[in-house]
Amino acid sequence: MNEQQLLGPRAHGEACGRAVLKATAEDFQVDEVLDIPLTGQGEHLWLWVEKRGLNTEDAARRIARAAGLPLKAVSYAGLKDRQALTRQWFSLHLPGKADPDLAAAESPALSILKRERHNRKLQRGAHSANGFILRLTALQADREVLEQRLRQIAEQGVPNYYGLQRFGFDGGNLLEARRHAEREELPVQRNLRSRLLSSARSYLFNRVLAERVAAGSWNQACVGDLLAFTTSRSFFMAGEAECQDPRLAILDLHPTGPLWGEGLPPTAQAVNELEQAVGSQEPALLAWLSKAGMAHERRILRLPIQSLTWHYPEPDILQLAFVLPAGSFATVVVRELVDLMPTGQTDTPCEF
Repeated sequence: MNEQQLLGPRAHGEACGRAVLKATAEDFQVDEVLDIPLTGQGEHLWLWVEKRGLNTEDAARRIARAAGLPLKAVSYAGLKDRQALTRQWFSLHLPGKADPDLAAAESPALSILKRERHNRKLQRGAHSANGFILRLTALQADREVLEQRLRQIAEQGVPNYYGLQRFGFDGGNLLEARRHAEREELPVQRNLRSRLLSSARSYLFNRVLAERVAAGSWNQACVGDLLAFTTSRSFFMAGEAECQDPRLAILDLHPTGPLWGEGLPPTAQAVNELEQAVGSQEPALLAWLSKAGMAHERRILRLPIQSLTWHYPEPDILQLAFVLPAGSFATVVVRELVDLMPTGQTDTPCEF
């Protein structure tokens, strides 16, 4: 499956040019933002870990093995990319135990930068945001057009699509989810089940968002919408008054789209009709998500980009720095700027 099938149209027009992302791990840096004051004592050891070329689950396995602990004793807030330089928190449950020797976990791919005790484990989703530093190399773009686009997305945000990595190589996770849905069965393996269910929900959300982008309503509240604040999981119905809320204009309040589960989307009027129409195109996936006992949730349609800055270390390199809410994808920000080229295909001439 290609990008257009898995995501949807751009909101701000065609790409301004082309570039390479992730030529090296340092070109894609992520720092987890965790606003939790640590107590310095307790039965949980928290680790601030830098890793490159490792995904979060690989790092957790290394740490568990070095500590002599079962994998379930190692917790983390969120999953981070393998092809990146990332820094994130892990916690180890050590009731009545001293800090373990973790030297065996460290290597050029993994460094433990900080250790501190706390009285609670690190919960999934506990981080509030992620900070990114991205380097777009082999850049082929009109700088004036690119600067205008950067200002535009800083002011208006971008569609909050789930990125391609959610769906696996060539959409493999989604294709496997469809096969399970057609057989009306759930994978026995917990991690596989979670990954496939997540891919199915993400795809359906992207389909709704694609319709809203095409209609020009992805960043506007409509009567019948369910609205949510950037960092809140709760939502409320939009009537005429709510559609005029000034917090919509400052990118603090947003329309939401469905993360399907049991029951029908709780939206109303034309918004509900659109969501049900999208869902009706994938009845097997909807039934499968309901069978899995997934609760209906919401996700904001618009992604605000905080603290966006940029500069050019070299004429053909654009470096971006910004902060995104947890659960969102930096690649969908880049997608509104440029098309990405595979590494090694940077010398092809390009017209804009």
